[in-house]
Amino acid sequence: MELQDFLRILKARWRIVASSAAATTLAAIIFSVLSPSIYASTSQLFVSTSGVSSAAEVYQGGRFSQERVSSYRQLIMGETLARRTIDELGLDVDPTYFANRVSATSAPETVLIDITVRDEDPELARDIADTLASEFTAMVAELESPEEGGPPPARVTVVEAATVADAPIAPKRLANIALGFAVGLLVGIGLAVLRDRLDNTIKDRQTLEEVGEIALVGTLPFEKDREKYPAINFSDTRSTGAEAYRSLRTNLKFLNIDDAPQVITITSCLPGEGKTTTAANIALVLAEAGHSVCLLEGDLRRPRITKYLGLVQAVGFTTVLAGQASLEEVLQPTSVNGVFVIGSGSIPPNPSELLSSSHARHIIDELRAQFDYVVIDAPPLLPVSDAAVLAKMSDGALMVVRHGKTKREELRRALIDLDKVGATILGTVLTMIPQNATSGYEYAYYYESDSSLPQQSRAYRARDTAE
Repeated sequence: MELQDFLRILKARWRIVASSAAATTLAAIIFSVLSPSIYASTSQLFVSTSGVSSAAEVYQGGRFSQERVSSYRQLIMGETLARRTIDELGLDVDPTYFANRVSATSAPETVLIDITVRDEDPELARDIADTLASEFTAMVAELESPEEGGPPPARVTVVEAATVADAPIAPKRLANIALGFAVGLLVGIGLAVLRDRLDNTIKDRQTLEEVGEIALVGTLPFEKDREKYPAINFSDTRSTGAEAYRSLRTNLKFLNIDDAPQVITITSCLPGEGKTTTAANIALVLAEAGHSVCLLEGDLRRPRITKYLGLVQAVGFTTVLAGQASLEEVLQPTSVNGVFVIGSGSIPPNPSELLSSSHARHIIDELRAQFDYVVIDAPPLLPVSDAAVLAKMSDGALMVVRHGKTKREELRRALIDLDKVGATILGTVLTMIPQNATSGYEYAYYYESDSSLPQQSRAYRARDTAE
């Protein structure tokens, strides 16, 4: 993974990283606040030998004391000394109480032993440390005294008594919080990278190229206003969506310079990917450039165009197909000069049969002769075959791909369906790009080479011919 890819993942999935870091930091804060304060007191012992006079004896005595230190540490943390200390202080605890509270340490090559006691009560910690030290000196005297009498070969002396600690040694709140934040940050980054690797949705042009040889014609930003007002007001100079559609309009004209597409089918893989909104605004932006446009509601199952534009749905395409009205009678003008709409009409029981009829093809040919552009809002490709039929009758199809929702396999299957009927793929339109991802698109089409955007429109050639 390159640094640019890593930064892209962090930018796109910063919420995962932030949430993970916040969660672990909060857990560290709660743990630090709820954890009791622990105090430590230390007493120090000195191990020596007796009855030495010469330098050689002093050296041998020192080595003997060092060897004794290791054994003495084990005795200090043993159950026998714990019981003697409990009896001396009158504590109502079990010897196991000392197991995690008492430690005996010594530096290498020394005869000093540090007895450290940790407890929530600083005074009790001091008392236990002092009592352990005094009881241990007595224990050593008993153990080291020869049976035949005489001085013991080794003795232990308390050289430093324990004191009451001024501040707790645990919990280390700042260190815990910093560690919690660092762990959460690393976990969040790991989750973000894992999520990105497991994510099979389409978010960029590179992924579209991986699916097949298909041009990215336009990129459309996510605008919250489109949920309530699908049709863009192109007179609003502040609308980023309006500029995105203008760029899309320009790119449409360069798809095939010699024979520019006039009848364009707008479809998608599945519902909810923004095809109807895209179709309506493509018609409006073409009219803004002075073209006459007919927006045909080719979705005879779940029509939305007339609803979005506030027009009549009851009469329209199916009305003409049934021979109950002429094209001129069902054409509905809109508030935008140059844009006319043909609604779906009443919803029929057999949409696929109606759309594949020669009458439907004749209607589209008539519209081609009357208007500069005919934009067909078709149903999604994967649930039904209607869009493939309409795409075959038109000059080509624009595939609407929703950022972060349309999956690679879904797009691959949809393109294969269009290729099977011999339809021309004009390109894709990536919709609903979130604001934090728009810097990589700039609402413009990126040209690479002649092979990326062919001079002559051609049918999509699926890399995998089998579904």
